[in-house]
Amino acid sequence: MERVIEVERLAKKFGTFTAVDYISFYVERGEIFGFLGANGAGKTTAMRMLCGLSKPTFGTGNVVGFDIIRESEKIKRRIGYMSQKFSLYEGLTVKENIRLYGGIYGMRRRDIAQKMDRVLAFLGLSSERNTLVRLLPQGVKQRLAFSVATFHEPQIVFLDEPTGGVDPAVRRMFWELIYEAAAEGITVFVTTHYMDEAEYCDRVSIMVDGRIQALDTPMALKQQYGVPGMQEVFYLLARGAQRKE
Repeated sequence: MERVIEVERLAKKFGTFTAVDYISFYVERGEIFGFLGANGAGKTTAMRMLCGLSKPTFGTGNVVGFDIIRESEKIKRRIGYMSQKFSLYEGLTVKENIRLYGGIYGMRRRDIAQKMDRVLAFLGLSSERNTLVRLLPQGVKQRLAFSVATFHEPQIVFLDEPTGGVDPAVRRMFWELIYEAAAEGITVFVTTHYMDEAEYCDRVSIMVDGRIQALDTPMALKQQYGVPGMQEVFYLLARGAQRKE
């Protein structure tokens, strides 16, 4: 399988504090890769380096074939990003959000307009293109946000706790979208605090105090630690953390 993310001894320091402590791993094309850790474990800092938003202090990394230090701008054009805290502008309409993000990712206006019609029809939002996003139901917002993050057909989409604060039905719907994207060859790199969602990933890494303490399939991790679920695996590892949130 083709590796679309490869990092070797990647580290990030802020003064004397080591946020990411020499981690090494890879992610394959089309994989759903869970990147887990308690608050303060270093996963957001690591994700920012992979997205080209922060330069590492030490180590090397490639994302979709580009160096995370020298070619960060090329990486940004080939990835999508969605988070719980910031994904859509609620004061803009559906159409305005799509146009904005399409432009940010370097798409031409004509291509944005053509693809917008197809995406809105698929989402059942053709008649809502001029509706403010804040007026949409939460489940519809989530579907739209994911569609916007993948609108430019990225090779990888980074999802930073995308289902935080939504009800279980919306979370299940959102994971159906993730599976569809992976089936189309999009690699999904996702962080989550919901351990039932970790069960849906092809492989999972768990960070503790800036280091990757475990990395394998959910089944293999449960067998390794002799527990019935990923919740128990996470607690076994996270309880040894020395950092405070």
